[in-house]
Amino acid sequence: MPSLDGPALTEHGFGRRLAVENGAAFVAAMEAEPERLPAALGDAHGVLVLTGLNAISDDPDLLVRLSRPFGREVENYRLTTPRQNLVHPEVPHIFIVSNLPPMNFAPPERPDPPLTAEGGLPLQFPHRRGWHTDQSFRRPPPDISLFYAVTPAPPGQGQTLYADGVAAYAALPPALKARIENLQGLHVAPFRGYGEDSVLAGETPKPLDPRDGPQPQPVVRIHPETGARALYLCEREQMDWVHGPFVGMEPGVHGDGARLLYELMSHYTQPRFVYAHAWQAGDMVIYDNRCTIHTATWFDAKQYGRLMWRTTVWGNPGPAYAGEARSWDLAPA
Repeated sequence: MPSLDGPALTEHGFGRRLAVENGAAFVAAMEAEPERLPAALGDAHGVLVLTGLNAISDDPDLLVRLSRPFGREVENYRLTTPRQNLVHPEVPHIFIVSNLPPMNFAPPERPDPPLTAEGGLPLQFPHRRGWHTDQSFRRPPPDISLFYAVTPAPPGQGQTLYADGVAAYAALPPALKARIENLQGLHVAPFRGYGEDSVLAGETPKPLDPRDGPQPQPVVRIHPETGARALYLCEREQMDWVHGPFVGMEPGVHGDGARLLYELMSHYTQPRFVYAHAWQAGDMVIYDNRCTIHTATWFDAKQYGRLMWRTTVWGNPGPAYAGEARSWDLAPA
């Protein structure tokens, strides 16, 4: 059996890197012992980087097979999203993230300024924007995502950043921990007019269906498998800045809730809690949405085509969601 004991990604031990020699054989091994990869993900605080999985590009079903040990359901996007141009034509469990047609998924803008004062890649909010956890506007939200590089952006562009919610929560001052212990964030689907930028621009919010939220989520999430406490929140487009961003606090972009969100997100995305992944073809990052956040970085989409595949897995969101009907279990409108 292949070893899952790879080196840590950061100095404080966040994440693990695993080199794979034979992609098809690795997938078969993980199917034979399905508890091993989820356990390794928990030990790594929610991020595993696997290299050498190039076989997936020729056999996309390998990605779905590698996803199944993480939960009882791998999302079928054909049934859950109206953006059918982003669904793999042969494997509907794969969501395509690409600037190429017909996906036309634009990369984020460059930060302003594009580098830190030290000349490095901006990591920390609010210099770096777009931090989120996948589909937090659903109840229950998905547990795990697997993100695979078919054709990455060129070196130095198109990195993905991951932040450790377990370590960030542990490092909060006691008074701030007490303040957020029972607080709920109000999450909403992006680009519906409820995001921070839309509110600042005076846009009229669009009507929402049950797939879009808004949905309250605990700011402090207890991981159902590891028992670890982690920060669980987003910023910019995936929080409801009209009615939130926090339930029971002064709403809006200039309210007390906004100030608290900025404080928490700035803390959460300190460089000591962040790993920046520079992609190569055949790389996969498996990340736990219950205890991490991530964000994309800019690449030159006018010159380069980037093709990434993602699956999401649902099945163990924790006791807070027990017996709850899924807000997103609807056919697309």
